[in-house]
Amino acid sequence: MQIGKIKVKTPIFLAPMAGVTDYPFRVLCKKLGAGVVYSEFVSAHGIIRENIRTHNMIRFSEFERPIGIQIFGDCPEIMSKAARMIVDKFKPDIVDINYGCPVPKITRRGAGSAALKDLCLMDDITTSVVEAVPEIPVTVKMRAGWDSKSIVIPKVANRLETIGVKAITLHPRTTKQSYKGNADWSLIRLLKQSTNLPVVGNGDIKSPEDVLKMFEETNCDAVMIGRGALGNPWFFKQAISLYNDNKKIDNPSIKEKISYCRKHFIQMLDWYGEKVGVNMMRKHFGWYVRGFEGASLIRKSLVSAQNKNTMMSILDSLY
Repeated sequence: MQIGKIKVKTPIFLAPMAGVTDYPFRVLCKKLGAGVVYSEFVSAHGIIRENIRTHNMIRFSEFERPIGIQIFGDCPEIMSKAARMIVDKFKPDIVDINYGCPVPKITRRGAGSAALKDLCLMDDITTSVVEAVPEIPVTVKMRAGWDSKSIVIPKVANRLETIGVKAITLHPRTTKQSYKGNADWSLIRLLKQSTNLPVVGNGDIKSPEDVLKMFEETNCDAVMIGRGALGNPWFFKQAISLYNDNKKIDNPSIKEKISYCRKHFIQMLDWYGEKVGVNMMRKHFGWYVRGFEGASLIRKSLVSAQNKNTMMSILDSLY
């Protein structure tokens, strides 16, 4: 597939996830085959204020290309300035606008999926970003609507296409659903039928087989993996093998899973330093050891460990 002038080799993407898709995790997923990776979503206000933490969330390596930086905000002027700053300073391949976050602390400010309640505001924000960075593709990640009575698919597709958006990712739940209930994949198919833009499907991809199923059921151009990759970066290698060659790759052994976990931990320490890296890695440990015998005790020991040496010793003992 192609997003603007960006040619995408593998149509299986890593979704932007707050507190998860930082540099260490993106690199690991990229090494295992993710076609496009996305940053955590970052605040447009934080960008233009040159908040150090916000700017650190945007930093990436050449190895990660093609990479998208996702931004959120409720003001067209601020979003425009933020997009321009990102492109000038960091030069990503894609700028993605977040119209999908259902978290109340974001939607209360009119950002994220709150824009689905005011399509004129969505138009204004999108137009301002597209016009600010004409040299790179602008994409959108969105939900199906605010609630079940206000599904905005497919009418939004025509508006975004006219404005100049180059691809749409759809998570087919409403804001009110949050992450509950089932993602309605038929809405992804409806979106695909309603636009000439590339459509990326997202939601309820729990196994590599689900990737093929979404392609078949929706005719989407790419599939975006979110929660299925947590503690499971080899998901991409498995999904790509099925997609390209129809070959199933077995799940890694416990030894291999621990090896991936150690690599991730080392990257976290290198990127953040020991104090922050140790704290940031705690949630990932819980995801990596899911399904292990005695997983709850292992998770508890890793999460309660106070330094990197203790954590590494626990991981080594699992071999």
